[in-house]
Amino acid sequence: MTKLRYIPALIIVLSIFSGNAQKNEKAKRAKIDYEAFAYQDAIGTYEDMVEAGYTSQEIFQNLGNANYLNANYEEAAKWYGQLFTMDSVQIEANYYFRYAQSLKSLKQYEKSHEWMEQFIKRSKVDGRASKFTNNRNYLEDIKKRSGRYEISLADINSKSSDFAPSFFGNQLVFSSARDTGIATRRIHEWNDTPFLNLFSGTMDENGNANNPKRFSKTLNAKTHESSTVFTKDGKTIYFTRNNSDNGRRFSRDKKGVSRLKIFRADLVEGEWKNIIALPFNGDDYSTAHPTLDRDEKRLFFASDRPGTFGASDIWVVELFDDGNFGEPVNLGPEINTEGRETFPFITDNDILYFASDGHPGLGGLDVFASEILPNRPKEVLNLGEPVNSDEDDFSFIIDTESKKGYFASNRPNGLGSDDIYSFQETEPLVFKCISNISGIVKNSDDGSILANTSVEIFGTNGNVLTSTKSNEKGQFSAAFECDGTDYTIVGTKRGFDDGKTQFNLKTSKEINNLELLLKPEEKQAKEGTDLTKLLELRPIYFDLDKSAIRPDAIVELEKVRDYMRQFPKSKITIKSHTDSRGDDSYNLSLSKRRAKATLNYLVNKGISSSRLKAKGYGEKQLLNRCTNGIDCTNEEHDINRRSEFIIE
Repeated sequence: MTKLRYIPALIIVLSIFSGNAQKNEKAKRAKIDYEAFAYQDAIGTYEDMVEAGYTSQEIFQNLGNANYLNANYEEAAKWYGQLFTMDSVQIEANYYFRYAQSLKSLKQYEKSHEWMEQFIKRSKVDGRASKFTNNRNYLEDIKKRSGRYEISLADINSKSSDFAPSFFGNQLVFSSARDTGIATRRIHEWNDTPFLNLFSGTMDENGNANNPKRFSKTLNAKTHESSTVFTKDGKTIYFTRNNSDNGRRFSRDKKGVSRLKIFRADLVEGEWKNIIALPFNGDDYSTAHPTLDRDEKRLFFASDRPGTFGASDIWVVELFDDGNFGEPVNLGPEINTEGRETFPFITDNDILYFASDGHPGLGGLDVFASEILPNRPKEVLNLGEPVNSDEDDFSFIIDTESKKGYFASNRPNGLGSDDIYSFQETEPLVFKCISNISGIVKNSDDGSILANTSVEIFGTNGNVLTSTKSNEKGQFSAAFECDGTDYTIVGTKRGFDDGKTQFNLKTSKEINNLELLLKPEEKQAKEGTDLTKLLELRPIYFDLDKSAIRPDAIVELEKVRDYMRQFPKSKITIKSHTDSRGDDSYNLSLSKRRAKATLNYLVNKGISSSRLKAKGYGEKQLLNRCTNGIDCTNEEHDINRRSEFIIE
């Protein structure tokens, strides 16, 4: 099985040693192969040494790791088990984790959990430990999310490794180690398989891919090519390739490792040209498995670059309109662990799918999903069976409209070491329930809107989930995390009894046009209270040198009328004030006329004149410094132009 899924990945072995060496020579050769990621050669040499009676902590550790990283979990469990039988050795915590993972892949869940407990005891700070501790019933959670996919083995598979599918129009592009016989057989010494090339198959209306063929002569080179993603216009491809001289000669680091890099190419007259390596690649770390978000403004990828938490992490980099790139950003510990996170895929509705062995799963690499939305905690969900199994499951892609997609797995009963499976999603993946509620607050007596009303939503246990306020039109909206199915919404406003209503989210996570009714308080305001403040009235303006009631003033006076109808024993004094501009005696007369006009309006609306008094004060009760002869702004004068409605 090819290990492009793991980072760092691909190498060129610099020399071959005799198989008839003595113990120290064999150990030296095995270590060289192991450190150069030539795991198949290392496994053979180490097994020969064990058969000859040689054992050591290093031999068992390296045999376990080499098999683990090649997804030979049964063999890995065997050698890790041998490691833990040794006396008087200090074993790093990570071996406890890998042993537990290997046992899980053998469906020995109880024993696996026992070793996870040992891992937790020895882990000071490790996200994998905390994720297991916080969700010890993860197998039950995975079971609940299982059964949502119908899967079948795709027709495009071969007896070699096939994986990393991607959509390109009506084609399915994928990576394969199949040997066509066209070129000289090039063996990748990590796992003794032919080098990877890009192939494509034509997808029919049912999502089946057929008639596989080599995808591109210019992209397939003398190196590994894998993991493609295409822009929506089909004119640009991003793909994974070894660090090399245009795919001809390998470029290697000091250990002889040819790291992975992401390349970009343009489709020019039917040929892929202008192949360039992206600027954030590195010679000392791998960068692989690109995927684009729906706006093609961000490129997600896997890497073991500096700043990575574990063996490989998911990263994101911004793509600018001028063709340049931002600085890569790690997606953080909610997504990435001290294990392996790789093969990201982003859907058009901002769901990130990726493979991981660091999050609680069924064994090996499992496929997980998380919503990648701004200012939203990232919840990571295991897709469950049958997409996930006790083997390695990875490189998941899905079409958001048809709900059809593909993934790769090395599970038994396939054609090769890794095989591509097609699927139909029959039930959507449900993340944390975020509900959206909107509505309007009204006076229950007359149906008038109530602005600036405090609105709180309470959950099943009586806890406040969110709070907001109604706007000038009495409207409100709120989003909150679901807490069961039944909820209570409460409105609070001065001068009104609390309004309360209940709703449920059994059939929908969104409710619109919810009506929240508040009944006016029966308690009358105290003597001396200004209704302007109590009822939150806007200033009542008159046209210059006029005393006629303006339309905008009517809206506020209706609130005064409503109050007096609500409290039929209430009496008020209407006090009208002017600013200092104009003659003093004239202003006094004008204010009296305006107070009288206000009184007459309320009388005409059914309020008894015996309950009303009207007084004009002109400019006698200014609220600021703007007296006669003082230069003030219009805004400062406006403060003094006011009406008051004082409870008697």
